Amino acid sequence: MNHVRRSLKCCFSISSTSPSTFKFTSRSFANMAPIEEKIRPIVISGPSGSGKSTLWKRLQKEYPDRFALSVSHTTRQPREGEEHGREYWFTDKESFKKLLDEDGFIEHAQFGSNLYGTSVQAVKDVAKKGRTCVLDIEMEGVKQVKKSDLNARYVFLQPPSVEVLEKRLRGRGTDKEEAILERLKQAEKEIEYSQTPGVHDKIIVNDDLEKAWEEFRNFCVPEAEEAKVESKGVDP
Repeated sequence: MNHVRRSLKCCFSISSTSPSTFKFTSRSFANMAPIEEKIRPIVISGPSGSGKSTLWKRLQKEYPDRFALSVSHTTRQPREGEEHGREYWFTDKESFKKLLDEDGFIEHAQFGSNLYGTSVQAVKDVAKKGRTCVLDIEMEGVKQVKKSDLNARYVFLQPPSVEVLEKRLRGRGTDKEEAILERLKQAEKEIEYSQTPGVHDKIIVNDDLEKAWEEFRNFCVPEAEEAKVESKGVDP
């Protein structure tokens, strides 16, 4: 299975509109306003083809003012239909590594020849708007985020089986044979890691989309609702 991490949409930008560069310290999140601290980020992970994007888009559509996806950085080229600053912050390797050297990433990884990473600033930008920040990342990203000061909640989207996942990947018709095999190989590693006790707060087996959606929504919305209620009447 290809290490291509759509979840981790890590993109880095040299544009003036991209997230700013700053040092990542334990105070990066501690200095957030009280309302921001109450809204814990949600980390979504799972193999490519597990349904992460589908469930996230539905969550965003039904609760547009409560959730926002952190825009990641990547050195890969934009795909058709992708926009700089929306799907990713697209950048070059030199700029990406510069931010990396400055500890500007919560997590980062290399997949194939491309670099991906989620910046601290991208998460803070969402929190400042009073929304729950959603990080769509892969296994290596999850490991790194767990070592950071980000007080997140973790949900893993799991396909019913590797065979079903393979059928989904081939059905998309977007990957070459080599890429599909690489993605499947990576999927097995991610599924194995997800079974580690304490890694995820919730594991959702996506064998039925509507059932998976109900579980996903129930996991995401109650906490967002609680944070919104508690934040009422609090001065910014």
